[in-house]
Amino acid sequence: MAVKENKQKEDQMSGFALGKQNYILMAIGFAIIVLGFVLMVGGGSDDPNVFDESIYNFQHITLAPMIVLVGFVFEVYAIMKK
Repeated sequence: MAVKENKQKEDQMSGFALGKQNYILMAIGFAIIVLGFVLMVGGGSDDPNVFDESIYNFQHITLAPMIVLVGFVFEVYAIMKK
């Protein structure tokens, strides 16, 4: 119990609103968001006169936006975690 109280006092005295663990979790959330945007990239055609239907595949339309959304939810969790 005393160790937890000392850690809380250190966090309060450091002047930062968030602790080290919060910043680590925020970095992980940012990496998840970047991964989602990277998954959205691609699927286009090299020739502008040819239409490529691969832009409508599961990865670009469903998976990548869900990963980005999970990343944003994770960011909220990282900020709110005590």
